[in-house]
Amino acid sequence: MTARPATVCTPLRSEWLVLRDRIHGADVVRTGRAGGAPPGGPVLVAGVAGALADDLRPGDLVVATEVWRDASDNRDRRARVTCPSAPIVAGALRRSGLRVHTGPIATVDRVVHDPARRRRLGETGVLAVDTESALLAAPDGSTTVVRAIVDTPEHPLLRPGTASRGVTALRSLRRAAPVIDAWADAVGDREVLLAGPRSFCAGVERAIEIVERALERFGAPVYVRRQIVHNRHVVDDLERRGAVFVEEADEVPPGSTLVLAAHGVAPSVRTTAGERDLHVIDATCPLVSKVHQEVRRFSARGSTVLLIGHHDHEEVVGTRGEAPERVIVVADPEEAARVEVPDPDRLAYVMQTTLAVDEAVETVSVLRDRFPAIRGPHNDDICYATTNRQHAVRRVADEADLVLVLGSQNSSNSRRLAEVSEAAGTPARLIDDASDVQLSWLRDVRRIGVTAGASAPPLLVEELIAALGGLGHTVVRAVGDPTEDVSFSLPKEVTA
Repeated sequence: MTARPATVCTPLRSEWLVLRDRIHGADVVRTGRAGGAPPGGPVLVAGVAGALADDLRPGDLVVATEVWRDASDNRDRRARVTCPSAPIVAGALRRSGLRVHTGPIATVDRVVHDPARRRRLGETGVLAVDTESALLAAPDGSTTVVRAIVDTPEHPLLRPGTASRGVTALRSLRRAAPVIDAWADAVGDREVLLAGPRSFCAGVERAIEIVERALERFGAPVYVRRQIVHNRHVVDDLERRGAVFVEEADEVPPGSTLVLAAHGVAPSVRTTAGERDLHVIDATCPLVSKVHQEVRRFSARGSTVLLIGHHDHEEVVGTRGEAPERVIVVADPEEAARVEVPDPDRLAYVMQTTLAVDEAVETVSVLRDRFPAIRGPHNDDICYATTNRQHAVRRVADEADLVLVLGSQNSSNSRRLAEVSEAAGTPARLIDDASDVQLSWLRDVRRIGVTAGASAPPLLVEELIAALGGLGHTVVRAVGDPTEDVSFSLPKEVTA
């Protein structure tokens, strides 16, 4: 990691006094309105500001996503600098218990007292205004800006109570000091190893497109049983567009449109949907449907089916529902060594599609040793996307000091990626997005592997790389091949 020093710029003496003895990993300098960022490494501008948005209150912190120069007078906004580290720093501040907002900050020539000008500034989308940040920001995106709110549209600067609001703002700035110190320890030049393939697979893309097309064709609301895929960002986006997520089919108003999620469902769910006269659109991944077919085929022959997978995962629950009296779930090699079956000569196994490949192979090996007559599927059940992403993350882990896996906590395939990295000896963290990155993870880390589970949007990868780049110069190197040529057709309900 580079040895270039980090600098904390505090324009006012009061701001400098609050932070000077609480920041140990960076130089804390009082800058005034000095033009240009100090020479050297990354810069964090810390101080107070005035709010333009109505939902900000004294003591709130604003972490700039970008800083503008005179936004109200420069409508084309050419004079602006991005601050890509904002999600990481804002996330750290929120975890410390502070009330934090992210968005643009404008730098103006003088304190804004005129309500009309303040309103015009706010209409541009700017959250807060100061008189220094744009003058101190480096143009390369290595500047972070943290401002504590003193005055608001409801409580202007030249009103009684300004002194107490100023104290409130400085207290928030002081509470932010440990995070600023962690920022100083985390900054530096790095290499990002970008695993390929990563992010959306064909089954996930298909499921999302089914909901999107259903909304276009039938209009909102379109109901979806459970999460369409296991990713918070995907679900939130579809909710904003009119999708309504429910736990069970019996919660859906009769006659409505219901989309079944990519993980598959038990036949009983379809029965309930039929009883309520629901217009059902099946978004089950075709590779999951294949496992359902295998369970039906094996059980119809009188075999007990050992379903290798995680007991409470939605895919396993749905698959087991095909023949609950004949399916036994086996989670891992330890359970495989203990499982009892009615007839060892009439036995088969299938798998959850998102398992860790190595553990699944070991589980099958234990079962075959115990039950030589056991039969398996003609083709592997673990899907191509799971296998490809696990191979890619293993290659990245061989070189990285830390691996960041984008994916929600309830995403099985994403969790497996973190486990694969850990098994290879490289620490891994499963994060929903860049705001989950903890600054302490980055201390003394020079190479960071980045991947994303099959249900995580590609945009999250781009945002994470940008955020890491805001903490120092970052070189991105692709590891593996990101291309996959698999595609699945859409159901007739959304294409006819």
